[in-house]
Amino acid sequence: SGHVQLPPPQNVTLLSKDFDMILTWTPGEGSPPDVTYTVRYESQERMDKWIKVPHCKNTRSTSCNLTCVLPNFFVKVRARVKAVSGRFQSPWIESQFKEYYLDVELAPPVLNVNVKKNLIHVNASFPLATCVESFSWMYDLNLWEAGSEDKKQYEGIFRKNTVTIDTTALRGNYCLSARSSFQSIDFKRSKFSQPVCVLLNHKG
Repeated sequence: SGHVQLPPPQNVTLLSKDFDMILTWTPGEGSPPDVTYTVRYESQERMDKWIKVPHCKNTRSTSCNLTCVLPNFFVKVRARVKAVSGRFQSPWIESQFKEYYLDVELAPPVLNVNVKKNLIHVNASFPLATCVESFSWMYDLNLWEAGSEDKKQYEGIFRKNTVTIDTTALRGNYCLSARSSFQSIDFKRSKFSQPVCVLLNHKG
């Protein structure tokens, strides 16, 4: 009797991971197998105006990437999600507020190492959505001889810049690793990337 409601999504969380801003949730207990989810978001610039997210309408996924729909990276937003199945739907469940600029979490860059005679050229590619490429992302680079704790550090390199290292005096197996960094209110850094090792020797 009365209005049948679907169990609402649980653990609704707006979080940042790997340069993205993502809404995540888990299915409500007892959700039917055909359940889908619809997401909207609201920005503190315009409270009480919930904006549709076309790629997260009737989605089977339990997450929604909001990075490139955010109207402003310097304003707090929150999102909400409801479950839908046939004619039935759950109540909306809201997340907390987050701001991209303050809350973004970084992923390590992927290093591209190009060994030349007496030189190594190193550049970094960042797993970024196109819409956030214009931020001043940077990286720190470490170089060390395999097995040694003594690391040479190159800090604050702009994302698109290449580092050229003179290898004339280096002989043996050398490793490189990098982390992304970003100057927000505080300094944000990712973990260091998996080391890339190259054999340097100048025989012949």
